[in-house]
Amino acid sequence: MKSLFLILILCITIPLIFANESQYEDHPITKVTYGSMIKLAHIPTNFRLHSHKVSYGSSGGGSGQQSVTGFPENDDTNSLWVIKGPHGNRVLQGTVVKNGDVIRLVHSNTKKNLHSHLAVSPLTKQNEVSCFGENGEGDTGDNWIVETESGKEWMRGQVVRLKHADTKTYLQAIESAKYQNPIPGQIEISGGKSKNEDTKWRTEEGIYFDEK
Repeated sequence: MKSLFLILILCITIPLIFANESQYEDHPITKVTYGSMIKLAHIPTNFRLHSHKVSYGSSGGGSGQQSVTGFPENDDTNSLWVIKGPHGNRVLQGTVVKNGDVIRLVHSNTKKNLHSHLAVSPLTKQNEVSCFGENGEGDTGDNWIVETESGKEWMRGQVVRLKHADTKTYLQAIESAKYQNPIPGQIEISGGKSKNEDTKWRTEEGIYFDEK
């Protein structure tokens, strides 16, 4: 009797399981959304936007804040950044990032924000780009304006520029601006006044949330 009962239960539940699974088919996530943890690749060099617990010097106009560099490999977790709303604002996870949105990029490992200001970058002597704040809390120097080349929404793999809201400079990397010790092989990230090839970025590896 118990065996007959178990057979009846299986006959009822197995079709339900497969029916539920058929409603959830895999599909590519094509749009960049708030809350996603991403890597940004500099298009001319393919270096990843990167940070680590190495500080800039404070002499020569440097800030002494946590440094930001371009890193040549794609497998380092120090190149992961979480997309958040602008300073003082929260945006629902899964909201699509649009052209013209003001965002923060929070460094996943150190919880500091991608930041810029009028401090001087060590190699090219342009605006320094650093990581600043504690646990994602910083100031308006952490705000970046998203500029897509086409369309109203930020699409994965699409060319994008990030314009610093306070200083109006663009996030850039220059291949010839290479560091030596203690971070050989990495390149300088700075804020440049010109909108050019060196200011082009695209999304790469990461954890992307579907739009809501």
